[in-house]
Amino acid sequence: MKLILKYFPDLTDQQIGQFEQLKGLYKDWNLKINVVSRKDIDELYIRHVLHSLGIAKVMQFQSGSRILDVGTGGGFPGIPLAILFPEVQFHLVDSIAKKIKVVNEVVEGLNLQNVKSTNGRVETINDQYDFIISRAVAQMETFVRWVKYSIAKKNNHKLKNGILYLKGGDLTEELSLFPKAKIYSLAGIFEEDFFETKTVVYLPLKFKKEKK
Repeated sequence: MKLILKYFPDLTDQQIGQFEQLKGLYKDWNLKINVVSRKDIDELYIRHVLHSLGIAKVMQFQSGSRILDVGTGGGFPGIPLAILFPEVQFHLVDSIAKKIKVVNEVVEGLNLQNVKSTNGRVETINDQYDFIISRAVAQMETFVRWVKYSIAKKNNHKLKNGILYLKGGDLTEELSLFPKAKIYSLAGIFEEDFFETKTVVYLPLKFKKEKK
């Protein structure tokens, strides 16, 4: 928790309590359903929680916003962001049922009222969102194809609606097709070595009506 409070010092007592519960909940469920590696459980707060919260250093979601977390796995980045933004609605989606089971149990354990989940492919989600978040589940070209009909028409933030994607490494080739993409280095925000090559990629997307 010291690590989280180092970068997010204005948390409420409730938020601090929820963040503190995360390790116990994931450790318990990971014994039953392996969704996080043993090393990552030991370093949960830096590798998963703080990494997820990197998106919040790029975008402060407005109250009432709707966020779609694609390929959420065990609930990252969606669950830490849902704790940080209790007035924002999060929809966590993953095609693997056991991962969504863990998400549901953690959400229930934290008593999060602003999270819903779906076990399925994102292409089957027939709804629109202000932003779509994820942690490197696919190349950007593939990811855009999956979510291009999921962007809401009305913009409520300083940045236009679109994708906020946690990625690492050299993204030059991958993003060559997307000249509007902007890369935010987490190394300039978090001083821990883990974030040296970690970034948040922002890609604005226009609203598209779904094909009939």
